[in-house]
Amino acid sequence: MQSIVQNLPSSAGVYQYFDAKGKLLYVGKAKNLKNRVKSYWRFTPLFKPNETQSSRILKMLQEATKLEYIVVETEEDALILENSLIKQLKPKYNILLRDDKTYPYIYIDETQPFARFEITRKVIKGKNITYYGPFPSGGRALLDALYEVYPLVQRKSCLKEAKACLFHQIGKCLAPCEAKITPETYRDIISEAKSAITKRKTLIKTLEEKMIQLAIQERYEEAALLRDRMQSINSLAITSNIDFANALDLDIFAIQNGDEKGVVVKLFMRGGKIISSAYTYFRHTHIFDENEAYKQALLEFYTIDTPHIGKQILTAHSFEDSEQVAKGLSLRYGEKIEILTPQRGAKARLISLALQNCEELLRKTQNDTTIEQAIADLLDLSVIPYRIETFDNSHMMGVAAVGGMVVWDEQEWDKKSYRHFALEHRDEYAQMKEMLSRRIGHFNEEPAPDLWILDGGQANLALALSLLKDAQVNLDVIAIAKEKLDAKAHRAKGAAKDIIYTTHGILELKANDKRLHWIQRQRDEAHRYAITYHQNKKRKEDTQISLLAKKGVGKATLKKLIDYFGTFEAIECASFEEIEKVTNTKISAIIKNNINKTTVI
Repeated sequence: MQSIVQNLPSSAGVYQYFDAKGKLLYVGKAKNLKNRVKSYWRFTPLFKPNETQSSRILKMLQEATKLEYIVVETEEDALILENSLIKQLKPKYNILLRDDKTYPYIYIDETQPFARFEITRKVIKGKNITYYGPFPSGGRALLDALYEVYPLVQRKSCLKEAKACLFHQIGKCLAPCEAKITPETYRDIISEAKSAITKRKTLIKTLEEKMIQLAIQERYEEAALLRDRMQSINSLAITSNIDFANALDLDIFAIQNGDEKGVVVKLFMRGGKIISSAYTYFRHTHIFDENEAYKQALLEFYTIDTPHIGKQILTAHSFEDSEQVAKGLSLRYGEKIEILTPQRGAKARLISLALQNCEELLRKTQNDTTIEQAIADLLDLSVIPYRIETFDNSHMMGVAAVGGMVVWDEQEWDKKSYRHFALEHRDEYAQMKEMLSRRIGHFNEEPAPDLWILDGGQANLALALSLLKDAQVNLDVIAIAKEKLDAKAHRAKGAAKDIIYTTHGILELKANDKRLHWIQRQRDEAHRYAITYHQNKKRKEDTQISLLAKKGVGKATLKKLIDYFGTFEAIECASFEEIEKVTNTKISAIIKNNINKTTVI
């Protein structure tokens, strides 16, 4: 490694340290690779780590046996590549934030004579588009409230009908479709609604009055809907008395590290008022690095598709690469973006508010990771498993082969992240390989979790470890399987015990062990999710097979098709000519005219 370090180019780039087993330890970026990497080391009298480095870096260098690097054209390119590699490969000594959400915005295109408010997560093409947000939560409730309180055009299709509809009859629309309101008067209503997005007291008051009236009329379900809507709107922003006389747009980021986890708090000020807020927890706090944390938080949040950002970003702490990140964001958006850490005045009070919320969020989670810590100790994991992905596959004699991935995050099921896999292979090992390979292929968009749990035994564990090694991803893996009884493993056999397979050996826990229950819960949810998908898919296929049988396609022909194409989906997607090659013109016509003509509910 010494010769590589001494002969590095002076170009901008990204460098990667690996340990003796080839596992990625650390990814860093540099304006000058030669100067940056050499600063880690001392060359006389012996080649050894530079003792002035942080304890985290020193520990990494003691494990490192190999160095690789990638040359890029500019430091901005290096910054982007570094962030992408950290997100995808999950190096052991880099901090990994997981806030990959794109927050929704409310927007309005005022080039239209009777404009409507809509929700978007991306930039909308147009010359006179106004954005409001972002709204990490409650954005939809706020949009619905606007249409509840103000007589706006309720649906896109309304203007096309050229005839007043039910919305006009119940007083929710002034029927511009019949020219009962002029564009000028309508614009006045739009102005009021726009003001209500940021100054929400009037909006909430009107909703409350409507809710009371509905309750008096015993329309309790509608009243409850308005109550929930008000709660969502009220929860949008952190309560604050800090308002600016001038209409500033600011994004405020505060990051705080705790004993077990860290937290990122974001406040969004628009027009001099805080309109929304968000927070996310992160792991790897034992290797926390403030510079990396702020770099990742900002680069992950401000994507090229972000509709609107504040031209000033306030951070609670100054960080080494702030100038470079600001330059990169300025290039990304084509306008000057500043990153500031104010020390006094109203902006400093905003920072203080964000930090107070960091401290409160960390305080609330101090004692809620007992089971995760116990699991980490039991399995000798590299990190506490806050986010877990569990995999299972299901099929019947190779038919309707599917896989399921369920996600446990921060002590609850993250059902939005659940994934189904329609699998092509017919044996279970190949199916698991297909499923895990596809998941690894999406690590760049959806980063790796803290732990994988696989339904299966030693073979599946070895498979996963091999795939992760090839992808150079650091990720803990375990497998859980039923003990074999009579050469078979049945969940229904009460006497069968669950066996946990780890990289350190096999574990057999007592049936009443809470740690075992926690792992079983993950496995059972994955099994439930996979088998439900399998049953639905099988039901659909059975219906289609029955339909084809009635049309003259026999079992032998269907078997020939399944053997050739592999799955029923592949048959559905096959062309007339492809099916004709396997069977004949008549059968091909029957299949193309009848397959997938039924809907399974």
